[in-house]
Amino acid sequence: MSLDVAAAARLLDGVAERTPVQRSRAVSQVAGAEVWLKCENLQRAGSFKIRGAYTRMARLTDEERARGVVAASAGNHAQGVALAARILGIEAYVYMPVDAALPKIAATRDYGAHVELVGTSVDEALVHAREHAERTGAVLVHPFDHPDVVAGQGTIALEIAEQVPDVATVVVPVGGGGLAAGVVEALAQVRPDVRVVGVQAARAAAYPASLAVHHPVPALELRTMADGIAVGLPGGVPFEVLDRHHLEVRTVSEEDISRAVLLVAERAKLLVEPSGAVAVAALMAAPGTFEGPVVAILSGGNIDPQVLLHVVRHGLASAGRFLALRVRIDDRPGALASLLQDIAEAGGNVMHLTHARTGSDLAFDQVTVSAQVETKGPEHCAQVMAHLRATGYQVQGD
Repeated sequence: MSLDVAAAARLLDGVAERTPVQRSRAVSQVAGAEVWLKCENLQRAGSFKIRGAYTRMARLTDEERARGVVAASAGNHAQGVALAARILGIEAYVYMPVDAALPKIAATRDYGAHVELVGTSVDEALVHAREHAERTGAVLVHPFDHPDVVAGQGTIALEIAEQVPDVATVVVPVGGGGLAAGVVEALAQVRPDVRVVGVQAARAAAYPASLAVHHPVPALELRTMADGIAVGLPGGVPFEVLDRHHLEVRTVSEEDISRAVLLVAERAKLLVEPSGAVAVAALMAAPGTFEGPVVAILSGGNIDPQVLLHVVRHGLASAGRFLALRVRIDDRPGALASLLQDIAEAGGNVMHLTHARTGSDLAFDQVTVSAQVETKGPEHCAQVMAHLRATGYQVQGD
């Protein structure tokens, strides 16, 4: 299979943004190598997906365009298809999981697509999209399993090769594999010396097992905050490319992902969704194992504010900036106030507090206080605990 990425780049000229790369000192320090961030979160419709969707749809015949298109997506491909359809004047139907992020649903509709919410995963939504195509004759625009889509995504790599001429490693998020396959194929044509590393969420990782046996096998689970790469089965087209090129795929935990979202937001001043942060998560999880300069692709920035709130809290906890502790105190007036004062004296900020008056290990005149305390980091957590114990409290940390 031959992918003409250069032709896709010409097709996308004036349609997709040439997104910037940004050197990140903070990520570089954590990764132990010079790191540049490829900001596809700043792309039109908020992710790289417009590249593949437009490339696929622009090559349809007039007769195919008249029949319309249909797609399945958790959100980013949906928006890419909807925007491309609006640009090209094509009617679009998009099937999305029922728990897809509300901002992604709203944006897809705002671009003019008809949206149907079905199933609990992209794979289930894809079943409905295929049925729609068979029933109506609409052209299925697959999120990753088509040569035109893969070629469109690969245009990112051509930009990287020009923007960071001495790049040694490119780290790319992997779901169905379209983005990774496009990047691998493009770099094989223009910079075969560059190492490409794919990254999946550990809770949605079909590729490591699939590459080990050289054919697609389903993921064992799909339970991750990184919904944009929660794909149960690799696509045949991208898998052939990635298997042929022996792509290395690493996995990252939910804690790794949330810490990466937080670091990119705090230090790089960029808002990315969990799936868009997995490349940075891999750099943080295994410092010193990537030759620099490294380009980490931030694949998307479409995140539900409610999800963002949860991810930030999770990231703060994973980074040791939340301390959960349990303290046994006397059940008397003023005891709780004294505890809060002592936590404040240690520099902790109480975010949440509960107390229980019953328990098999409690005396009749004791209560257990559970507190979530905001701190400045792991060392400060230890200092808060030490201060409370020195003051005479019986305290346990979670």
